[in-house]
This record gives sequence, C-alpha cells and structure tokens, in this order.
Amino acid sequence: MAKDKQSTPGRRAADHGRYGRLSRERVLASALELVDREGLSALSMRRLGAELGVEAMALYRYAEGKDALLDGLVEALYLELEERLAAEAEASAWRAELRRVAKATYEVCLTHPRVVPLLTTRMLAVPLARRPLAVLKDHERVLALLRDAGFDDDVAAVVFRAFNSWLIGYVSEELRPMVDNPEESDPAFRLGLHRMPPQELPRLREFAPALSEPRGPEGLAVGLDALIDRFTETR
Repeated sequence: MAKDKQSTPGRRAADHGRYGRLSRERVLASALELVDREGLSALSMRRLGAELGVEAMALYRYAEGKDALLDGLVEALYLELEERLAAEAEASAWRAELRRVAKATYEVCLTHPRVVPLLTTRMLAVPLARRPLAVLKDHERVLALLRDAGFDDDVAAVVFRAFNSWLIGYVSEELRPMVDNPEESDPAFRLGLHRMPPQELPRLREFAPALSEPRGPEGLAVGLDALIDRFTETR
C-alpha cells in the first residue's frame, strides 16, 4: 500500500518540468522559442522535452505528435496576433481596420520568421474546420469586415482569398534571403550578381538591388489598397 502512495507522486512528477507544471501554453511557448532560436528542423518531441526538462512522453498530453506541434506553432502566432490587435484601438472604417490587421500580422510574422513557412504548409495539410481556433477567429474577423463593407458573399469570398494571398505572399517575399555574402561591401558581390549569367538573366541582375530592399509595412499597405480598389471600383 505504501508503495502505491509513493508511485503516485512519481507519475505526477513527469508532468513537471524546469518551469513548473506543464500546460499547453507552456509547451507551445517553448516550441516557439526553440524554433525562433534554431529553426524548424530542431523541433522534435524529444528535443522539446529536453528544453522543458521532462521526458518526451510527457508532451503527448498536450500535442499528439510532430504535426500537432507544428499546428500549435501556427496557433501561437495567431494568438500573438490576437493579443497585439486587442492592445490597439480599432479603426473606425473597415478599410483602415483591414490595414491594421494586415500590419499586425506582418509584425508578428517578422518577429517569428522561422515559423512563417508553416502558414502555408500547414494550411495545405489541415482542413478548414480543423485549423486552430485562433486561425479561424482571424478568418472570421476579416470576413466580418468585408461584410461590413457591403460586399456580397461571392465577392467577399474572392476578396478574402486575395487579402490572405497578398499578405502571406508579401511577408514571404520580405523574408526571402537576398544577400549572398554579407561581408562584402560592394553591392554586386554582396548580392552575388557574379553568379548570375548576364546574357540569360539581364533583367534579374538589373533589378536585384531593388528587389533586395525590404518594403516594410508601407509596401504592404500600398498593395492592399490597390487590391481593395480593384473590387470597390466595380461596385
């Protein structure tokens, strides 16, 4: 009987790490910290368990496996987006509010650039209804703004897709590596233009310096306004 009493704390101890009792929030936060620091290739149940100071098996209560952890990283990004939006004042006009949502998403993505590829790859793998609630709430927010703008259902669906495509595509372009040798001071060698055959790629060599400059949230807003104008002008 005494032996049984002693075994119970042992089982509970498996659920405690170096940061105290585990929770889904703590597990996802640690996964995000690990990926921010070392990239997606470093993430595994065993490695995350080591980060938290527990056996890998203790994590399966909070994530069923590697895919669930990846979905959890997407969830963590959108939860951070919700927090950021809640801390700011809402815009009064629907177009300005769409800009605010896009800018906040851009800022969260640039804070966690190594997680951004999952916004595409996991959305290709996970059906709509199985996406994390934080992701679905973001979809709901954008669709509600488009409905408030007076778009009918068919047009709102098209604008919704265009909005998401522009936003994720823009962020991906901003994060693409462009510098070939950061120690070079000469712009051409810094970008590695000598590696591009001039006769086959004359325009790319010409535009490479401009393409390498991040456009920031201003460029995001310009493209978003152009996209919205395309649909509002036809109403």
